[in-house]
Amino acid sequence: MDKKNLKSSRNARCGTIGQSLRQVVALVAALSLLLAPVAWADARTQLKPGWNMFSPQQDAEVGLQASKDAEHQVSMMNDSRVDNYLNNLGHRLSAHAPGYQFQYTYKGVNDRAINAFALPGGHVYINRGTIEAADNEVQLAAVMAHETSHVALRHGTNQASKASAAQLPLGILGALLGTNSTGAALAQLGAGFTLNSLLLKYSRTDESEADIMGTQILYDSGYDPRGMGQFLEKIQALDQGNHRVAFFSDHPSPDRRVERVAEEVANLGGAPSGYKTNSREFDDIKRYIQSMPGPPSQGGQLQGSGNGGQGGTSRLQILTASYGAQNRFVDVRQLLQSRVQNDRLDFQVTNASMGGDPISNAAKTLQINYQWVGRAYDVVTRENRRVSIPTQQQQNETGARNGTQPDWPSGRFKSFQNSILYIDYPDNWQASGQGDAASIAPHGGLVDDGNGNQALAYGVIVNIYQPHVDSYGQRLQGPGYGQGSGQNSSQGEMTALEQATDQLVAEFRLSNRNMRVIRYHEGIGVDGENALSTYLSNDSPVPGGSRETDWLITLPRPDGLLVFIVFTAPERAFQGYESTFQQMLRSVRINR
Repeated sequence: MDKKNLKSSRNARCGTIGQSLRQVVALVAALSLLLAPVAWADARTQLKPGWNMFSPQQDAEVGLQASKDAEHQVSMMNDSRVDNYLNNLGHRLSAHAPGYQFQYTYKGVNDRAINAFALPGGHVYINRGTIEAADNEVQLAAVMAHETSHVALRHGTNQASKASAAQLPLGILGALLGTNSTGAALAQLGAGFTLNSLLLKYSRTDESEADIMGTQILYDSGYDPRGMGQFLEKIQALDQGNHRVAFFSDHPSPDRRVERVAEEVANLGGAPSGYKTNSREFDDIKRYIQSMPGPPSQGGQLQGSGNGGQGGTSRLQILTASYGAQNRFVDVRQLLQSRVQNDRLDFQVTNASMGGDPISNAAKTLQINYQWVGRAYDVVTRENRRVSIPTQQQQNETGARNGTQPDWPSGRFKSFQNSILYIDYPDNWQASGQGDAASIAPHGGLVDDGNGNQALAYGVIVNIYQPHVDSYGQRLQGPGYGQGSGQNSSQGEMTALEQATDQLVAEFRLSNRNMRVIRYHEGIGVDGENALSTYLSNDSPVPGGSRETDWLITLPRPDGLLVFIVFTAPERAFQGYESTFQQMLRSVRINR
């Protein structure tokens, strides 16, 4: 064979060998993908927060105030070594918490009960008893991931939002949405900052979601996700007879809890490669805590909050208060709030009245930020002077506002938009809200209802309602559900909308005792979709024992929630406002 042919033959053989090697490499790569038990095959349960009338930023605002109150009411460890360890571990977990990126903090509570709690915005508290009960770091991480999930899923303010329609009279709900004050809104809902608070009253569904997301966070953080089920099994075994575990008292246990966690571990494909279960840091901190003196005998359980022993919610709310001089000030907010009597605070500022002298040989001042009937004020009073709030002028202004006629709607309109809808409204009215919900009202549209509450007498409420599931498990379906089934599908959608509307009206009537339906729901179109129009009559907050007309518009969303809009005015004035209300309704565009 000549050299040319020999070279050609050699090239051909090399080409064949190279092609075969490439095929082998491709086959090995394919097999490795098939055998890999990791992320590409991840079939995790998809979770997202429920509807919320508060924004994530308002969660943070609520949580900051709540954390200050909580840390005055529970026995904190206040140990930098413990808190540093908890924060380091917590931040490894919260780095994998989905949704809004809250600023998470983790602190130790000096209580031997096996428990933990989380406040909106990312404030997580772990009892020393939980650390002492955990066998290893992954079990402690499981509890922390569970609480982190409550924050990420915004369960606290979700519960407060769902309670709004059921607990508040319609006019007060509208006024609440118009305050733009998260603290006032939650105070009106009775969501005091206690462990018995609405903010911590999770449902079994909430607990199951926190278990599932917590399991996912463990996996994503490199921990063995089975640690969630292991710790639940451990404290379930302890929760026998007279030895009740506090965690289950404050976290209602869903059915098949441990089994559902095991199913989620299987969805994730088992434990991740090189998973972690323990650390020397955990062993050290557990021994350190066990060597510490026992907690105070009164324990660290938060007690129910009140307003100086008075029932109900005061119109005067002390938001912040500090007493001192130079760089030495002490927090006296709770002390002052406890002294509020009949919506008034009136006393002489002295060291004795303020509970002590924070800095001797210095002229001290009392600095107060307070809320009076939905408005915030600041006052600074020197030592040995008298503080008297609200001032007589503020009381007179409140009375004058309540006695004025509201601004008549102008013929010019401007736009308001939130995550629910887009709507035009008169440019001399004001639009404001909490998260997804909103209130639009003229100046003078909020009045005192005679019981110390601000209430919406003229204006518009926009909100979302979560219908109950019926005995057949049917949920409200939004536009397009069941397409292809023709008339039966349309009839089914309308029937579900009617049922959800009836549920909403029934909820309204629980907190509006004299409300009645005066025109049963009729089908109308809103933004090209089927909606319902219902007319209600209710007691008006306007003085004089008058009635009001509430025009209720309801329409479904694809996620099964119900959008509702209420146009309200006293009966004698409603006809004059109706053309404005109709123009506003025609402008509505639903965010899809």
